[in-house]
Amino acid sequence: MLKQYFPILQWGRDYNKTLLTDDAVAAMIVTIMLIPQSLAYALLAGLPAHVGLYASILPLVAYTIFGTSSALAVGPVAVVSLMTATAIGGLGITDPDALIAAAAMLALLSGVILVVMGLLRLGFLANFLSHPVISGFISASGLIIALSQFKHLLGVQASGHTLIELVGALVSKLDQINTPTLIMGVLATGFLFWVRKGLQPLLKAMGLGARMAGLLAKMGPVAVIIATIVATKGFDLNQHGVAIVGEVPQGLPSLSLPGFNADLWGALAGSALLISIIGFVESVSVAQTLAAKKRQRIYPDQELIGLGASNLASAVSSGFPVTGGFSRSVVNFDAGAATPAAGAFSAIGIALATMFLTPFLYYLPKAALAATIIVAVLSLVDFSILRRTWVYSKADFTAVFLTLVGTLALGVEIGVSLGVVASILLYLMKTARPHIAIVGQVGESEHFRNIERHQVRVWDDLLSIRVDQSLYFANARSLEDFVTAHLADHPKIKHVVLQCSAVNEIDASAIESLEAINEKLASMGVDFHLSEVKGPVMDRLDRIHFTHHLSGQVFLSQMDAVKGLVKTKGHLSKPLRQRP
Repeated sequence: MLKQYFPILQWGRDYNKTLLTDDAVAAMIVTIMLIPQSLAYALLAGLPAHVGLYASILPLVAYTIFGTSSALAVGPVAVVSLMTATAIGGLGITDPDALIAAAAMLALLSGVILVVMGLLRLGFLANFLSHPVISGFISASGLIIALSQFKHLLGVQASGHTLIELVGALVSKLDQINTPTLIMGVLATGFLFWVRKGLQPLLKAMGLGARMAGLLAKMGPVAVIIATIVATKGFDLNQHGVAIVGEVPQGLPSLSLPGFNADLWGALAGSALLISIIGFVESVSVAQTLAAKKRQRIYPDQELIGLGASNLASAVSSGFPVTGGFSRSVVNFDAGAATPAAGAFSAIGIALATMFLTPFLYYLPKAALAATIIVAVLSLVDFSILRRTWVYSKADFTAVFLTLVGTLALGVEIGVSLGVVASILLYLMKTARPHIAIVGQVGESEHFRNIERHQVRVWDDLLSIRVDQSLYFANARSLEDFVTAHLADHPKIKHVVLQCSAVNEIDASAIESLEAINEKLASMGVDFHLSEVKGPVMDRLDRIHFTHHLSGQVFLSQMDAVKGLVKTKGHLSKPLRQRP
């Protein structure tokens, strides 16, 4: 029981010097990457920069104790930071200390939600966010995040939570652009884009190994931070309108629970739920991808507890909601992290930076942090999902389109909620009209296929139908209507066989519908049979004695049904459309 909820007791038992070395090296690299990211994402969340450092210390330690992924690097991430900004920005709070308290409260609520979901094993709820919806949401969020940082590149004051608001605010301030800020921002952004694409090939051409070249290429933001600090201080650019981070508190955060405020809890509860689910989906996707490369596995329900503990730790250390980040988790993996202990070592590095390096961050330009964010999030934008879903599934395209447009036009919370609702409604609409095929025998084989796609043997007195869907309240009537309509046009039919090979579940409403079909067919002198019923489904049918009232029989296979019911050779069907 303890190992189930405290994975550290399992992997920690075999911890040795080799694993320690691997984790320490990976932690050193991730720490260097995490410092500028933490500062940048705190500003994105609408909080002072040092809060990002606070959110990158205790949460990593908590995940080391409760998490199951050896490579996942927990901390502030772009999408969750944007959602945090939206949540606390709508409270009308202007005092920085009150904003920090509200962000900590949001982390506390998110942590409680995640832990409760984990204890109740509710990880499956994240499945209501389909991949197309997540893709559309992240692409739209990435665009909004990038656009929201343009104010720092231009050196102007502008705000907004939607695409229209941000564009309007930026356009209205074009006459106030600060030239030194613009030059620095453009140079920093251009350098970071080049680093992403051009530095690694250059380093490999110089003889550096592919792994080391890749890791060094990911350190571009650190170089930008150092260069812009030196330039700002050396040329007194802050005296020429270049916005800087300013004084960053030195030392570790004090530990305390956010004060109880019923009104604040109520205002943040909905946002906390969305942040919890979005953060979990993003985190567990990264963790599963990296675990598969090492032939390891993670446990989603325990991941909920691990992420919940991380958010609770962030709350008590004046942080804001955190989750597993994609880019730094990949760096952690590539750097050779062997166990979750790499996160704890990264936490030590961030703690040391908070204690000793913060005075050097005084002259850090906000434009440099904005450039870091823009380059990071634009890699998440992928509008090709629209074309792919349009070609493959119009229902998925509709969900993606509504999510994307809703997020851009109405905001992140409404956008993702719209996507979830659209996905559920489209699923209900699709399953409410299940695919029902009339099937016939393929040649002399025991295979039965759709008469509209294959030339198969059929019989005038036998109707064989296959439902490619579990039967439940929303679609049970469709089967009843299909059978009734077909028998009205084919009076010679004496047997109806329902092939249940694709039926995994039959709920109470569907049972009533099957009973109605049985009674209706019996009144017409037609026997109703079942074939290929799966064991769990058959158990439930026997439990209510359905088969005792069935006018026909239950056959093990469709072939057995045909052999037992038909006496003629039958004739070949003429398919309406060939299989492509």
